[in-house]
Amino acid sequence: MTEQNKDPQSVGDVLDRLKELGEEAGHDKAKLGDAVQAMGHRAYGPFFIIFPLIDISPVGGIPGLPTAMAVVMVLLALQLLFGRKDLWLPGFLANRGLKGEKLVKVADKMRPVAKWLDRWFHGRMPAFTKGPMIKIAAIAIIALCTTVPPLELLPFASTLPMVAILSFGLALLVRDGLLMVIACILSVAAIGGGLGWFFGRGGQGGGG
Repeated sequence: MTEQNKDPQSVGDVLDRLKELGEEAGHDKAKLGDAVQAMGHRAYGPFFIIFPLIDISPVGGIPGLPTAMAVVMVLLALQLLFGRKDLWLPGFLANRGLKGEKLVKVADKMRPVAKWLDRWFHGRMPAFTKGPMIKIAAIAIIALCTTVPPLELLPFASTLPMVAILSFGLALLVRDGLLMVIACILSVAAIGGGLGWFFGRGGQGGGG
């Protein structure tokens, strides 16, 4: 892979690097560890964008994939919470990934979404993307990820928490404080909806 001179500055940049990684992998697996290197030191934001984009693409319908991505994001969010500057993945995760050709398809299909996101979101209210807000975002992402495994029982039901995580990732990437606030609101709605579905299902089961 060609060496990247700077960290990605937009969703379009993230998809460019994702597509390059997929093209180089081809029929082989594009590894998470290689993606970390490709995204640079600001990789927290890009990865909280990449995984939700994969989830809302057709690839996200693969059984178990949303949960697997949620597990990885919990690990990343914990590192963000405790202030780790550079991402770290254990070997068993760094060596996992998707086939390169699937990654290319995801990047291509998400291009219109990326253009829309880059058009509307930029560095507003940057103070809300620093300090305590970073920790709040990390905690919210962890909470959102815990809703994914039960929601996976319904096709694409994990979309709402993934959209909230995507909003946090975009806010971190482009330093958009207004979007960070919106992401917090979305996370409350997503977590509340997930809990409502879970307990509602439990109540139905108990009543049967």
